[in-house]
Amino acid sequence: MKGEIVIGKVVAPHGVRGDIRIMPLTERPERFLDFRELLLEGGRKLTVLNMRFHKRMLLASTKEITSMDQAELLRGKKIFIDAEILPELEEDRYYVADLIGLPVFDDTGKELGTFKDTISTGSNGVYVISVPNANDILIPALKIYIKEIDITGGGIVVKLPEWTDDK
Repeated sequence: MKGEIVIGKVVAPHGVRGDIRIMPLTERPERFLDFRELLLEGGRKLTVLNMRFHKRMLLASTKEITSMDQAELLRGKKIFIDAEILPELEEDRYYVADLIGLPVFDDTGKELGTFKDTISTGSNGVYVISVPNANDILIPALKIYIKEIDITGGGIVVKLPEWTDDK
């Protein structure tokens, strides 16, 4: 995987000393605790002095942001990580960023659309397939429905659930 992927978003200042409240957008938010730097959209880097969890959010103190007004200017900014430092995944596991934009075919070879995103439901993920001029198709991320993923060959093969209208 190349480039940068979004792993969080600054949602608000926290307190008067410039701490920022971050909403993690990753399955493993505990990784934030090891960060020594935050990379913001636009290329700005912040040096992390302290990072801790607080009510499902992360609170970060940085060297560069020392007031609530400075922290307020970061509201809504996305936080990225260099994809090159992500750990290798087990076989048959994929980063969502690697799947976005791949064409999706049904098990008869008919192209349905392109992979758009996943939705976390708790028990299993749901793949969101963008269909031109139609509603998105939602497919549970289970082996019964996801038949093949070929990142290098460029495609995903699915078996449509019986409840979809796109059979």
